[in-house]
Amino acid sequence: MGQAFSITPARRLSGEIAVSGDKSISHRALMLAALAEGESVIEGLLPGDDPRSTAACLRALGAEISGIDGPSVRVRGVGLGRLHEPADVLDMGNSGTTMRLMLGVLAGQPGLFCTLTGDRSLRSRPMLRVVSPLRQMGARIWGREEGGRAPLAVWGEQLRAIDFVSPVASAQVKSAVLLAGLLAEGLTSVSEPVRSRDHSERMLRAFGAEVLVDGTTAAVRGPARLRAQSLRVPGDISSAAFWLVAGSIVPDSQLLLSGVGVNPTRTGILDALTAMGADIAVENRREVCGEPVADLRVRSASLKACTIGGEWIPRLVDEIPVLAVAACCAAGKTVIRDAAELRVKESDRLATMARELGRLGAHIEERPDGLVIEGGHPLVGAGVESHADHRVAMSLAVAGLVAAGTTKIADSDCATVSYPQFYEQLARVRQP
Repeated sequence: MGQAFSITPARRLSGEIAVSGDKSISHRALMLAALAEGESVIEGLLPGDDPRSTAACLRALGAEISGIDGPSVRVRGVGLGRLHEPADVLDMGNSGTTMRLMLGVLAGQPGLFCTLTGDRSLRSRPMLRVVSPLRQMGARIWGREEGGRAPLAVWGEQLRAIDFVSPVASAQVKSAVLLAGLLAEGLTSVSEPVRSRDHSERMLRAFGAEVLVDGTTAAVRGPARLRAQSLRVPGDISSAAFWLVAGSIVPDSQLLLSGVGVNPTRTGILDALTAMGADIAVENRREVCGEPVADLRVRSASLKACTIGGEWIPRLVDEIPVLAVAACCAAGKTVIRDAAELRVKESDRLATMARELGRLGAHIEERPDGLVIEGGHPLVGAGVESHADHRVAMSLAVAGLVAAGTTKIADSDCATVSYPQFYEQLARVRQP
Protein backbone atom coordinates (compact mmCIF):
# COMPACT_ATOMS: atom_id res chain seq x y z
CA MET A 1 0.00 0.00 0.00
CA GLY A 2 1.36 3.42 -0.96
CA GLN A 3 1.07 6.75 0.80
CA ALA A 4 -2.18 8.45 1.79
CA PHE A 5 -3.06 12.03 0.88
CA SER A 6 -5.46 14.21 2.85
CA ILE A 7 -7.25 17.23 1.42
CA THR A 8 -9.76 19.78 2.69
CA PRO A 9 -11.96 22.20 0.73
CA ALA A 10 -10.25 25.03 -1.14
CA ARG A 11 -11.45 28.61 -0.94
CA ARG A 12 -10.30 29.22 -4.51
CA LEU A 13 -7.69 28.10 -7.07
CA SER A 14 -5.48 30.56 -8.89
CA GLY A 15 -2.23 30.57 -10.83
CA GLU A 16 -0.52 29.19 -13.92
CA ILE A 17 0.29 25.51 -14.39
CA ALA A 18 2.56 23.81 -16.89
CA VAL A 19 1.07 20.32 -17.00
CA SER A 20 3.26 17.25 -17.47
CA GLY A 21 4.22 16.10 -20.95
CA ASP A 22 1.68 14.04 -22.84
CA LYS A 23 1.97 10.40 -21.78
CA SER A 24 0.78 8.93 -25.09
CA ILE A 25 3.21 11.05 -27.09
CA SER A 26 6.07 10.34 -24.65
CA HIS A 27 5.74 6.59 -25.19
CA ARG A 28 5.71 6.96 -28.95
CA ALA A 29 8.61 9.41 -29.02
CA LEU A 30 10.80 6.99 -27.07
CA MET A 31 9.86 3.99 -29.21
CA LEU A 32 10.33 5.65 -32.59
CA ALA A 33 13.57 7.30 -31.49
CA ALA A 34 14.86 3.86 -30.45
CA LEU A 35 13.91 2.45 -33.87
CA ALA A 36 15.42 5.37 -35.77
CA GLU A 37 18.95 5.79 -37.09
CA GLY A 38 20.98 8.40 -35.20
CA GLU A 39 20.45 10.36 -32.00
CA SER A 40 17.09 11.96 -31.22
CA VAL A 41 16.53 14.70 -28.64
CA ILE A 42 13.16 14.78 -26.85
CA GLU A 43 12.19 17.81 -24.75
CA GLY A 44 9.26 17.85 -22.34
CA LEU A 45 9.08 14.06 -21.98
CA LEU A 46 6.81 12.92 -19.15
CA PRO A 47 9.10 11.63 -16.36
CA GLY A 48 6.35 9.35 -15.02
CA ASP A 49 6.46 5.67 -14.17
CA ASP A 50 4.90 4.53 -17.46
CA PRO A 51 7.39 6.20 -19.83
CA ARG A 52 10.18 4.98 -17.55
CA SER A 53 8.93 1.44 -18.16
CA THR A 54 9.10 2.07 -21.90
CA ALA A 55 12.62 3.49 -21.61
CA ALA A 56 13.82 0.52 -19.54
CA CYS A 57 12.50 -1.95 -22.12
CA LEU A 58 14.11 -0.07 -25.00
CA ARG A 59 17.45 0.02 -23.18
CA ALA A 60 17.24 -3.75 -22.73
CA LEU A 61 16.72 -4.00 -26.50
CA GLY A 62 19.87 -2.02 -27.30
CA ALA A 63 18.85 1.64 -27.44
CA GLU A 64 20.93 4.20 -25.51
CA ILE A 65 18.71 6.54 -23.48
CA SER A 66 20.02 9.28 -21.17
CA GLY A 67 18.65 12.33 -19.35
CA ILE A 68 15.28 10.80 -18.50
CA ASP A 69 15.05 13.07 -15.42
CA GLY A 70 16.21 16.20 -17.21
CA PRO A 71 14.71 18.70 -19.65
CA SER A 72 16.18 16.90 -22.67
CA VAL A 73 16.20 13.15 -23.20
CA ARG A 74 18.71 11.75 -25.69
CA VAL A 75 18.00 8.49 -27.51
CA ARG A 76 20.53 6.80 -29.78
CA GLY A 77 18.48 4.42 -31.88
CA VAL A 78 19.46 1.03 -33.24
CA GLY A 79 17.50 1.25 -36.50
CA LEU A 80 14.51 -0.75 -37.69
CA GLY A 81 15.06 -4.50 -37.59
CA ARG A 82 18.21 -4.21 -35.47
CA LEU A 83 16.94 -4.56 -31.90
CA HIS A 84 19.07 -6.72 -29.60
CA GLU A 85 17.64 -9.81 -27.94
CA PRO A 86 17.24 -8.97 -24.23
CA ALA A 87 19.01 -11.04 -21.60
CA ASP A 88 16.01 -10.99 -19.26
CA VAL A 89 12.25 -10.66 -19.16
CA LEU A 90 10.97 -7.23 -20.23
CA ASP A 91 9.01 -5.70 -17.34
CA MET A 92 6.35 -3.22 -18.48
CA GLY A 93 5.35 -2.23 -14.94
CA ASN A 94 1.80 -0.86 -14.95
CA SER A 95 1.86 0.40 -18.55
CA GLY A 96 -0.65 -1.09 -20.94
CA THR A 97 0.55 1.27 -23.68
CA THR A 98 4.10 -0.03 -23.33
CA MET A 99 3.03 -3.67 -23.59
CA ARG A 100 0.57 -3.31 -26.46
CA LEU A 101 2.80 -1.09 -28.60
CA MET A 102 5.93 -3.11 -27.85
CA LEU A 103 4.14 -6.23 -29.11
CA GLY A 104 3.87 -4.49 -32.47
CA VAL A 105 7.52 -3.43 -32.38
CA LEU A 106 8.84 -6.88 -31.46
CA ALA A 107 6.59 -9.05 -33.63
CA GLY A 108 8.30 -7.96 -36.84
CA GLN A 109 11.93 -8.42 -35.70
CA PRO A 110 12.88 -11.80 -37.27
CA GLY A 111 14.59 -14.22 -34.89
CA LEU A 112 14.21 -11.99 -31.81
CA PHE A 113 12.79 -13.75 -28.73
CA CYS A 114 11.28 -11.72 -25.89
CA THR A 115 9.14 -12.37 -22.84
CA LEU A 116 6.92 -9.53 -21.63
CA THR A 117 5.31 -9.13 -18.22
CA GLY A 118 4.10 -6.42 -15.86
CA ASP A 119 2.62 -5.82 -12.44
CA ARG A 120 -0.48 -7.56 -11.15
CA SER A 121 -2.82 -5.01 -12.69
CA LEU A 122 -1.20 -5.22 -16.13
CA ARG A 123 -1.19 -9.02 -16.09
CA SER A 124 -4.98 -8.93 -15.70
CA ARG A 125 -5.61 -6.60 -18.64
CA PRO A 126 -6.74 -7.89 -22.07
CA MET A 127 -4.09 -8.25 -24.78
CA LEU A 128 -5.90 -10.35 -27.41
CA ARG A 129 -7.22 -7.21 -29.11
CA VAL A 130 -3.61 -6.53 -30.15
CA VAL A 131 -2.35 -10.11 -30.38
CA SER A 132 -5.09 -11.19 -32.84
CA PRO A 133 -4.30 -8.72 -35.66
CA LEU A 134 -0.57 -9.26 -35.16
CA ARG A 135 -1.12 -13.01 -35.58
CA GLN A 136 -2.98 -12.23 -38.81
CA MET A 137 0.26 -10.58 -39.97
CA GLY A 138 2.17 -13.77 -39.16
CA ALA A 139 3.34 -12.95 -35.63
CA ARG A 140 4.15 -15.78 -33.22
CA ILE A 141 2.89 -14.80 -29.77
CA TRP A 142 2.12 -17.07 -26.80
CA GLY A 143 0.73 -16.33 -23.37
CA ARG A 144 -1.89 -17.02 -20.74
CA GLU A 145 -5.46 -17.51 -21.97
CA GLU A 146 -4.24 -18.21 -25.52
CA GLY A 147 -2.27 -14.99 -25.63
CA GLY A 148 -4.96 -12.88 -24.02
CA ARG A 149 -3.06 -12.08 -20.79
CA ALA A 150 0.55 -11.45 -19.84
CA PRO A 151 3.12 -12.82 -19.39
CA LEU A 152 3.54 -13.06 -23.17
CA ALA A 153 6.32 -14.49 -25.31
CA VAL A 154 7.12 -13.19 -28.80
CA TRP A 155 9.25 -14.80 -31.50
CA GLY A 156 9.92 -12.20 -34.21
CA GLU A 157 8.97 -13.08 -37.79
CA GLN A 158 8.93 -11.46 -41.20
CA LEU A 159 5.38 -10.13 -41.21
CA ARG A 160 2.97 -9.58 -44.08
CA ALA A 161 0.96 -6.42 -44.65
CA ILE A 162 -2.77 -6.65 -43.88
CA ASP A 163 -5.90 -4.50 -44.05
CA PHE A 164 -7.25 -4.79 -40.53
CA VAL A 165 -10.78 -3.72 -39.64
CA SER A 166 -10.85 -3.07 -35.93
CA PRO A 167 -14.13 -3.70 -34.11
CA VAL A 168 -13.29 -0.92 -31.63
CA ALA A 169 -11.71 2.52 -31.86
CA SER A 170 -8.42 1.97 -30.07
CA ALA A 171 -5.23 3.96 -30.57
CA GLN A 172 -3.24 1.17 -28.92
CA VAL A 173 -4.52 -1.48 -31.35
CA LYS A 174 -4.01 0.83 -34.32
CA SER A 175 -0.52 1.81 -33.19
CA ALA A 176 0.61 -1.78 -32.58
CA VAL A 177 -0.46 -2.84 -36.08
CA LEU A 178 1.12 0.21 -37.74
CA LEU A 179 4.39 -0.32 -35.83
CA ALA A 180 4.42 -3.94 -36.96
CA GLY A 181 3.77 -2.74 -40.51
CA LEU A 182 7.02 -0.77 -40.56
CA LEU A 183 8.89 -3.98 -41.43
CA ALA A 184 6.18 -5.67 -43.51
CA GLU A 185 6.31 -5.51 -47.30
CA GLY A 186 3.57 -3.27 -48.68
CA LEU A 187 0.76 -1.21 -47.18
CA THR A 188 -0.55 -2.13 -43.73
CA SER A 189 -3.84 -0.41 -42.87
CA VAL A 190 -6.16 -0.17 -39.86
CA SER A 191 -9.80 0.91 -40.21
CA GLU A 192 -11.78 1.91 -37.10
CA PRO A 193 -15.48 2.55 -36.50
CA VAL A 194 -14.55 5.98 -35.11
CA ARG A 195 -11.20 7.72 -35.42
CA SER A 196 -9.04 7.25 -32.32
CA ARG A 197 -6.18 9.53 -31.24
CA ASP A 198 -3.67 9.95 -34.05
CA HIS A 199 -0.36 10.60 -32.28
CA SER A 200 1.24 7.54 -33.87
CA GLU A 201 0.39 8.64 -37.41
CA ARG A 202 1.75 12.14 -36.79
CA MET A 203 4.96 10.91 -35.19
CA LEU A 204 5.60 8.13 -37.71
CA ARG A 205 5.38 10.75 -40.45
CA ALA A 206 7.76 13.04 -38.54
CA PHE A 207 10.35 10.24 -38.31
CA GLY A 208 10.16 9.66 -42.07
CA ALA A 209 7.65 6.83 -42.54
CA GLU A 210 5.11 7.01 -45.36
CA VAL A 211 1.74 7.34 -43.63
CA LEU A 212 -1.62 7.56 -45.38
CA VAL A 213 -4.83 8.66 -43.66
CA ASP A 214 -8.29 8.49 -45.20
CA GLY A 215 -11.16 9.14 -42.81
CA THR A 216 -11.03 6.47 -40.11
CA THR A 217 -8.39 4.42 -41.93
CA ALA A 218 -4.66 4.86 -41.30
CA ALA A 219 -1.91 3.04 -43.17
CA VAL A 220 1.88 2.77 -43.23
CA ARG A 221 4.08 1.52 -46.07
CA GLY A 222 6.87 -0.90 -45.27
CA PRO A 223 9.64 -1.62 -45.15
CA ALA A 224 10.32 1.84 -43.75
CA ARG A 225 13.40 3.69 -42.60
CA LEU A 226 13.23 6.04 -39.62
CA ARG A 227 15.64 8.93 -39.02
CA ALA A 228 16.43 10.64 -35.71
CA GLN A 229 14.51 13.82 -34.86
CA SER A 230 14.39 16.67 -32.35
CA LEU A 231 10.99 16.73 -30.65
CA ARG A 232 9.05 18.64 -28.01
CA VAL A 233 6.25 16.82 -26.18
CA PRO A 234 3.22 19.07 -25.52
CA GLY A 235 1.40 19.15 -22.20
CA ASP A 236 -1.03 16.27 -21.64
CA ILE A 237 -4.67 17.27 -22.00
CA SER A 238 -5.58 14.24 -19.87
CA SER A 239 -3.56 15.81 -17.04
CA ALA A 240 -4.98 19.25 -17.80
CA ALA A 241 -8.46 17.73 -17.34
CA PHE A 242 -8.03 17.63 -13.55
CA TRP A 243 -7.41 21.38 -13.48
CA LEU A 244 -10.19 22.11 -15.98
CA VAL A 245 -12.67 20.39 -13.66
CA ALA A 246 -11.15 21.76 -10.45
CA GLY A 247 -11.12 25.31 -11.82
CA SER A 248 -14.75 24.92 -12.85
CA ILE A 249 -16.14 23.59 -9.56
CA VAL A 250 -14.11 25.50 -6.92
CA PRO A 251 -15.69 28.95 -6.46
CA ASP A 252 -13.88 32.15 -7.53
CA SER A 253 -11.15 30.20 -9.32
CA GLN A 254 -9.06 31.03 -12.38
CA LEU A 255 -6.27 28.87 -13.75
CA LEU A 256 -4.08 29.19 -16.84
CA LEU A 257 -2.78 25.90 -18.26
CA SER A 258 0.12 26.59 -20.60
CA GLY A 259 1.30 24.58 -23.60
CA VAL A 260 -1.43 21.92 -23.62
CA GLY A 261 -1.83 19.59 -26.59
CA VAL A 262 -5.17 20.18 -28.30
CA ASN A 263 -5.04 17.45 -30.92
CA PRO A 264 -8.67 17.20 -32.15
CA THR A 265 -8.69 13.44 -31.47
CA ARG A 266 -8.12 14.27 -27.78
CA THR A 267 -10.27 17.34 -27.09
CA GLY A 268 -13.48 15.57 -26.08
CA ILE A 269 -12.92 16.85 -22.53
CA LEU A 270 -13.22 20.44 -23.80
CA ASP A 271 -16.41 19.60 -25.70
CA ALA A 272 -17.97 17.82 -22.73
CA LEU A 273 -17.15 20.54 -20.20
CA THR A 274 -18.31 23.26 -22.59
CA ALA A 275 -21.60 21.39 -23.00
CA MET A 276 -21.87 21.42 -19.20
CA GLY A 277 -21.47 25.20 -19.14
CA ALA A 278 -17.79 25.46 -18.20
CA ASP A 279 -15.95 28.75 -18.82
CA ILE A 280 -12.88 27.64 -20.79
CA ALA A 281 -10.96 29.83 -23.23
CA VAL A 282 -8.54 28.33 -25.76
CA GLU A 283 -5.74 30.89 -26.32
CA ASN A 284 -2.49 31.24 -28.25
CA ARG A 285 -3.00 28.32 -30.63
CA ARG A 286 0.20 27.10 -32.25
CA GLU A 287 1.87 23.94 -33.58
CA VAL A 288 4.74 22.11 -31.89
CA CYS A 289 6.41 19.23 -33.75
CA GLY A 290 3.29 18.50 -35.76
CA GLU A 291 0.92 18.62 -32.78
CA PRO A 292 -1.54 21.49 -32.16
CA VAL A 293 -0.92 23.24 -28.82
CA ALA A 294 -2.71 26.03 -26.93
CA ASP A 295 -3.03 27.69 -23.54
CA LEU A 296 -6.27 26.92 -21.68
CA ARG A 297 -7.84 29.41 -19.27
CA VAL A 298 -10.56 28.10 -16.98
CA ARG A 299 -12.77 30.07 -14.60
CA SER A 300 -15.30 28.76 -12.11
CA ALA A 301 -18.80 28.26 -13.50
CA SER A 302 -22.19 26.82 -12.69
CA LEU A 303 -22.26 23.45 -14.42
CA LYS A 304 -25.31 21.66 -15.76
CA ALA A 305 -25.82 18.00 -16.59
CA CYS A 306 -25.39 16.52 -20.04
CA THR A 307 -25.13 13.13 -21.78
CA ILE A 308 -21.63 11.89 -22.65
CA GLY A 309 -21.36 8.99 -25.08
CA GLY A 310 -21.05 7.86 -28.68
CA GLU A 311 -18.29 9.42 -30.76
CA TRP A 312 -17.15 11.54 -27.79
CA ILE A 313 -15.90 8.50 -25.85
CA PRO A 314 -12.68 7.71 -27.81
CA ARG A 315 -11.77 11.42 -27.49
CA LEU A 316 -12.17 11.56 -23.70
CA VAL A 317 -12.05 8.00 -22.37
CA ASP A 318 -9.17 8.75 -19.96
CA GLU A 319 -10.96 11.82 -18.62
CA ILE A 320 -14.20 10.13 -17.59
CA PRO A 321 -13.17 9.63 -13.92
CA VAL A 322 -12.73 13.38 -13.41
CA LEU A 323 -15.77 14.16 -15.56
CA ALA A 324 -17.73 12.08 -13.04
CA VAL A 325 -16.55 14.53 -10.38
CA ALA A 326 -17.75 17.46 -12.50
CA ALA A 327 -21.11 15.71 -12.87
CA CYS A 328 -21.44 15.48 -9.08
CA CYS A 329 -21.28 19.29 -8.99
CA ALA A 330 -23.58 19.89 -11.98
CA ALA A 331 -27.29 20.60 -11.79
CA GLY A 332 -29.35 17.69 -13.07
CA LYS A 333 -28.69 14.10 -14.13
CA THR A 334 -25.55 13.37 -16.16
CA VAL A 335 -25.49 10.15 -18.18
CA ILE A 336 -22.17 8.60 -19.24
CA ARG A 337 -22.64 5.71 -21.69
CA ASP A 338 -20.74 3.63 -24.26
CA ALA A 339 -17.77 3.55 -21.87
CA ALA A 340 -17.44 -0.17 -21.05
CA GLU A 341 -13.76 0.14 -22.02
CA LEU A 342 -13.18 1.72 -18.60
CA ARG A 343 -13.71 -1.66 -16.97
CA VAL A 344 -10.36 -2.92 -18.30
CA LYS A 345 -8.12 0.01 -17.37
CA GLU A 346 -5.74 0.13 -14.37
CA SER A 347 -8.87 -0.54 -12.33
CA ASP A 348 -12.50 -1.05 -13.28
CA ARG A 349 -12.97 2.70 -13.40
CA LEU A 350 -16.75 2.60 -13.62
CA ALA A 351 -17.09 0.46 -10.49
CA THR A 352 -14.27 2.29 -8.71
CA MET A 353 -15.58 5.81 -9.29
CA ALA A 354 -19.14 4.78 -8.42
CA ARG A 355 -17.96 3.23 -5.16
CA GLU A 356 -15.53 5.95 -4.07
CA LEU A 357 -17.64 8.97 -5.05
CA GLY A 358 -20.54 7.22 -3.30
CA ARG A 359 -18.45 7.24 -0.11
CA LEU A 360 -18.26 11.02 -0.46
CA GLY A 361 -22.05 11.25 -0.70
CA ALA A 362 -22.52 11.34 -4.47
CA HIS A 363 -25.77 9.99 -5.89
CA ILE A 364 -24.34 7.73 -8.56
CA GLU A 365 -25.61 4.63 -10.35
CA GLU A 366 -23.28 2.19 -12.05
CA ARG A 367 -24.43 0.76 -15.37
CA PRO A 368 -22.76 -1.90 -17.55
CA ASP A 369 -21.34 0.70 -19.94
CA GLY A 370 -21.33 3.85 -17.86
CA LEU A 371 -22.65 5.90 -14.96
CA VAL A 372 -25.72 7.97 -14.09
CA ILE A 373 -24.92 10.82 -11.70
CA GLU A 374 -27.52 13.00 -10.00
CA GLY A 375 -25.68 16.25 -9.38
CA GLY A 376 -26.23 18.92 -6.78
CA HIS A 377 -25.89 16.73 -3.69
CA PRO A 378 -23.18 18.08 -1.36
CA LEU A 379 -20.04 15.98 -1.08
CA VAL A 380 -18.68 15.19 2.39
CA GLY A 381 -15.10 14.17 3.11
CA ALA A 382 -14.40 10.52 3.92
CA GLY A 383 -11.76 7.84 3.55
CA VAL A 384 -11.50 6.70 -0.08
CA GLU A 385 -9.19 4.43 -2.07
CA SER A 386 -7.37 4.92 -5.36
CA HIS A 387 -7.28 1.18 -6.16
CA ALA A 388 -3.72 1.85 -7.41
CA ASP A 389 -5.20 3.80 -10.34
CA HIS A 390 -3.50 7.14 -11.02
CA ARG A 391 -6.51 8.78 -12.64
CA VAL A 392 -8.82 7.69 -9.83
CA ALA A 393 -6.42 9.09 -7.21
CA MET A 394 -6.25 12.52 -8.85
CA SER A 395 -9.99 12.62 -9.57
CA LEU A 396 -10.72 11.96 -5.89
CA ALA A 397 -8.31 14.76 -4.94
CA VAL A 398 -10.33 17.12 -7.16
CA ALA A 399 -13.52 15.94 -5.44
CA GLY A 400 -11.86 16.63 -2.09
CA LEU A 401 -11.48 20.30 -3.04
CA VAL A 402 -15.27 20.72 -2.72
CA ALA A 403 -16.13 18.02 -0.13
CA ALA A 404 -16.90 19.31 3.36
CA GLY A 405 -14.37 18.15 5.95
CA THR A 406 -11.33 16.02 5.19
CA THR A 407 -10.97 13.55 2.34
CA LYS A 408 -8.21 10.97 2.81
CA ILE A 409 -7.10 9.09 -0.32
CA ALA A 410 -5.34 5.78 0.30
CA ASP A 411 -2.50 4.80 -2.05
CA SER A 412 -2.48 8.28 -3.56
CA ASP A 413 1.14 8.20 -4.77
CA CYS A 414 0.14 6.08 -7.78
CA ALA A 415 -0.38 9.49 -9.45
CA THR A 416 3.32 9.32 -10.37
CA VAL A 417 2.37 6.93 -13.18
CA SER A 418 1.21 9.87 -15.31
CA TYR A 419 1.63 13.10 -13.30
CA PRO A 420 4.51 13.19 -10.79
CA GLN A 421 4.06 16.93 -10.05
CA PHE A 422 0.29 16.82 -9.44
CA TYR A 423 0.21 17.19 -5.66
CA GLU A 424 3.00 19.77 -5.67
CA GLN A 425 1.14 21.89 -8.22
CA LEU A 426 -2.13 21.44 -6.33
CA ALA A 427 -0.51 22.86 -3.18
CA ARG A 428 0.81 25.83 -5.17
CA VAL A 429 -2.53 26.94 -6.72
CA ARG A 430 -4.81 26.01 -3.81
CA GLN A 431 -6.02 28.83 -1.58
CA PRO A 432 -7.19 27.23 1.70
